[in-house]
Amino acid sequence: MGYSTIYAVSGNDIVYETFDGDAVVLDLASGRYFGFSDSGSCVWEALIAQVPPASLVGRTCGSGQLSAADLDAFIARLNEYGLLSPATGMASAALSPELAQRLAAAREGLKIDMHDELADLVMVDPIHDVDEPAGWPAVKQ
Repeated sequence: MGYSTIYAVSGNDIVYETFDGDAVVLDLASGRYFGFSDSGSCVWEALIAQVPPASLVGRTCGSGQLSAADLDAFIARLNEYGLLSPATGMASAALSPELAQRLAAAREGLKIDMHDELADLVMVDPIHDVDEPAGWPAVKQ
């Protein structure tokens, strides 16, 4: 991994929201959704805000420091899942004090959980695939 590489969300099919510090990412193309540990949510937010990985290595993360190996593995999984990709022509950004504080307060290591149990519902075309009398989320048989 290039530590000066700037990353961005892979495409328009990747949508995300942060709820009380927990990031949830949805891949609309596959119907899979992803949850992160508290430190993973912080790193996700930093990376999509164009903070280079070099700015994260060695940062206080819970009771330890964020290691290059852990960060490499986390970014590799984000790339593998198609959520994140290297960006070109983007300027790097500094880690915000608020995000640095949240990262320092994190209790869990970097982790991503992928869920696909709702993929069939996410992938349903609500105009064409829904049973009309029953309504959403009843799928036509």
